[in-house]
Formats: sequence, structure tokens, C-alpha cells
Amino acid sequence: MTATKEPSFRESVDLMFNRAASLMDLPPGLEEKIRVCNATYTVRFGVRLRGDIHTFTGYRSVHSEHMEPVKGGIRFALAVNQDEVEALAALMTYKCALVETPFGGSKGGLCIDPRQYEEHELEQITRRFAYELAKRDLINPSQNVPAPDMGTGEREMAWMADQYARMNTTDINARACVTGKPLNAGGIAGRVEATGRGIQYALREFFRHPEDIQKAGLSGKLDGKRIIVQGLGNVGYHAAKFLSEEDGSRIVGIIEWDGALYNPDGIDVESVRQWIVKHGGVSDYPDATHSAEGGAVLEEECDILIPAALEGVINLDNADRIKAPLIIEAANGPVTAGADEVLRDRGVVIIPDMYANAGGVTVSYFEWVKNLSHIRFGRMQRRQEESRHELIVSELERLDRYLGDAWSMSPNFKAKYLKGADELELVRSGLDDTMRIAYQSMREVWHSRDDVEDLRTAAYIVAIDRVSKSYRAKGL
Repeated sequence: MTATKEPSFRESVDLMFNRAASLMDLPPGLEEKIRVCNATYTVRFGVRLRGDIHTFTGYRSVHSEHMEPVKGGIRFALAVNQDEVEALAALMTYKCALVETPFGGSKGGLCIDPRQYEEHELEQITRRFAYELAKRDLINPSQNVPAPDMGTGEREMAWMADQYARMNTTDINARACVTGKPLNAGGIAGRVEATGRGIQYALREFFRHPEDIQKAGLSGKLDGKRIIVQGLGNVGYHAAKFLSEEDGSRIVGIIEWDGALYNPDGIDVESVRQWIVKHGGVSDYPDATHSAEGGAVLEEECDILIPAALEGVINLDNADRIKAPLIIEAANGPVTAGADEVLRDRGVVIIPDMYANAGGVTVSYFEWVKNLSHIRFGRMQRRQEESRHELIVSELERLDRYLGDAWSMSPNFKAKYLKGADELELVRSGLDDTMRIAYQSMREVWHSRDDVEDLRTAAYIVAIDRVSKSYRAKGL
């Protein structure tokens, strides 16, 4: 909790929704229908562990069924509660609408600290939770499709998918009941990196528009930009890694649970990641200055700030001290509604969470389609592409021989051009296209309307408009 009284996460989402809806011409009844959460299921189940019965509380919230199935992650954390799950489900509705994945919004959570249990115990708990949800169609390929979130990953999704398959032995599409599975259990290449990769593509698209760069008081491209990342989990790690290794950005700060690292000359992301895996935190990391107070590094000078871990890390208590001119929300709700207003008044540009971290649900959509089609992407066309490319390369080689020293093919051209796209390349291409088009739909509203001052409001307007059209098409 912060010292200053401000709205809860759920209230923040509602406030941001209301701000956008007030600028739209929606019938009051339809506006209310879009805003409210359709249903939340609370389950309390027992599991025998270490000789005793332990009771666990879990949630699955369905915010909007304007499209089905509904989609959203399941998180394992002690802080999980009904308000948080419903707020996250609402964000999923708007996120899916914004990036045009054909899902409604849902979210789930289990009140548990996964670190307190052995793997076999966690499997028992996860399977029982999946059983409770699946028997009520809250896990189902055509109705409700969970995915990983905080505290869960490929392993938990594999357990859930297997539990559903055991309960539905004749469902040919059983693998599509959850996404974020391991590759050998029906997953898709590029899913683990997807949200971090989406952050990279979002920033690349932002820096393609000089007018937008100028609004943030920046110039040039991503190359050389100073970045601070809060949270080096799956999302923060991949975003920082790709931006530093592929775009030439400089990671000057990394904030973790046990403090923060700062080095104005840049930090080797991969080295820090390996240090965390080995030591459990960033303390004593040798190649950067360690600060026990991580929040202070959040307020250091930088060009881009990437909060990639928890909700509400930028709030009314520290918003005035944030120096970054551009914030991209890699986590869900890292900037509170109060802080959002303070930062906007100061001219800080915020690329909102409902767009920025949509890489995960986008690639989850590709995985769901792959599971329903029962074939990996690229299997049918890859070699045919290579055969057609071979024809062109053969002609170029003939020209090369004919012209002698006057012309020759560039080194490595043949190897690069002949290689047909595999699943990973196709997934990245689809994600890049999705992030570009979604950003353009937001910025069009941002720049064409005088009453829309920021990207978050623009994102909500685009998303709410699409949801309202779906409901109207249903006859509501």
C-alpha cells in the first residue's frame, strides 16, 4: 500500500474506462454492459498434502463474452483476490479487442505461494484446480482458454491441458483448452518470449513516427536509448535482451525484489539473468552499482522506463520523481490512475499495458489456431517456398557466371534467401504485424481528436468501439 490514498487496481481500470467512454456516443445501457464483469466463479477445494487436508481458494472471472472463447491467464500468487482478477479480466477484454484477437476477456488466479511446495505437490494442486474449472466449462477450447501468468508457466499449462484431456477423452481439440504449453505438448515456437518481443515491436513502431517521438521529447531511433527495466522475469528479461542486443539500446538499470542495479555505461542483461538464476537475486552482482532501495533506481535519469513486474509501482507517492519521458507498461497496471494523471500533466508519454503487453495473448491466439488446425505453421509451405527461391537463385548464379567480375551476389545472400520461414519466424512476423496495426489504430485516434490527450484513452476508445460493435451485431 502507498501512503497516499488512491483508487484500487479495479477502480483504476473503471476510471480509465469511464474517461474513454465519456468521449464516445454509447447508449447508457450498452456502456454499462461493456463495463461490468459478467461472472466470477470462486472455488475452494481441498488437497491432501504431507498427511493433512489443505484448502485452497481460486477464481475464474469472465468479463465479456461478446466473442468466445474468452481468454486470459491464470496466476498463482498470495495476493490474488476477486477484485484483482475482475480488473485483469476487463483488461483482457479490451486488450483482445485492440489487437483483434477473436476472444472475450477472462482471468483466473489461485491464492498460493508456489515456492512453498514441491513440484509433485504443485502438480496435485494445479490438477485439482483445473478439474474444478473444467467441469464448469471454465476451461474449454470453445468457451474459456487460460494461459500462463504470474507464478505459472509451461509446466502448469501442460498439467492443466492433460487434466482436461483426461476428463474429455473424445474431444479432438483438447490441446486447445489452454495456451502457453511446452512445444512437445502442443505449444508454439516463440510463446515464451512473446510478451517481451511484443514490447520490442511496440517500441519499434513508436519510433517509426517522428511526431510521436517528439511528443515524448525524444529524437532519433532506439539505438543508444537509455532504458531502466523494473522486473527481470520472463517479460522484462526478453524485452531488455532484445532491445539491447538487436536495437542497440542501453540497459542502464535493472530493478529486482532484492534491490536494483545501475550502470550508466550499460548492463549485460544475459549476465544478470544468469546471476539471478544462480544466486536468486541481484545482490553482489559485480558489474553494476547495487542499491538496496530499488524504488530509487526507478526515479533515475533514462529515456525509456519499462515497468515489467507488479501493479501500482508508479503511484501518487513517486510519480513526481519519475524522470523518464517515455514509459511502456510491460506489466498489467503498473501505473495507477492517480499517477497516470500526474505524468500526463507533465507531458510524459505512456504506451499503455492493454497494448504494450498484448504480445502474449497474440501468440496464444496463434497457438490456439495451431491446436485447432492440428498442424504446425510452415509445415505445408516452407519447402515449396524454398523451391521457388531456388529458381531465382539459380538464375542469379547464371548471371554471376556470365558477368564475371562485373557483378557478383552478396555474401550469404543465397543461404538467407533460400531458407523458408519456419514456425518461429512466422509467429514473429504475425506478432510484428499485429503490434504495428494496433499501434496505428491507437495513434489515429490520438492525433485526430483534440479531446484525446494520451495513448491510453485512445486505446480504450478503439477497444470499446470494437466490443460495442460485436454486441450490436448480436442484437444487443
